[in-house]
Amino acid sequence: MNQDLISELTKDYIKADTPPFKVGDGVKVHTRVVEGGKERIQIFAGIVISRRGSGVNETFTVRRISYGEGVEKVFPVNSPLISKIEIEKESKVMRARMYYLRGLVGKKAMQVKEKRLAKGKH
Repeated sequence: MNQDLISELTKDYIKADTPPFKVGDGVKVHTRVVEGGKERIQIFAGIVISRRGSGVNETFTVRRISYGEGVEKVFPVNSPLISKIEIEKESKVMRARMYYLRGLVGKKAMQVKEKRLAKGKH
């Protein structure tokens, strides 16, 4: 009963136009930034390393390398400040979270390990 009431109240705040992205995908997140009276769009591009939560509380973490330093940002999926999410690159990963990317350095930190099935074996 209680959960039904919460989902009923929050259904108006869930965005319908978010693309179906998953962990391991390369995305560009377009966020609206308000500075003083001006508003502009800022893009944060990187790899989605985790998704957590559900409904209105769902968030995803994007990681990128900026000037040799790893930078991560956590975005709410249903935030009104996110104008759009573009999927640059899709990948097929066998993990729910990609926290192992935090320990990698250089070019390897932005490459997603993909599991390939051998021929004839499933």
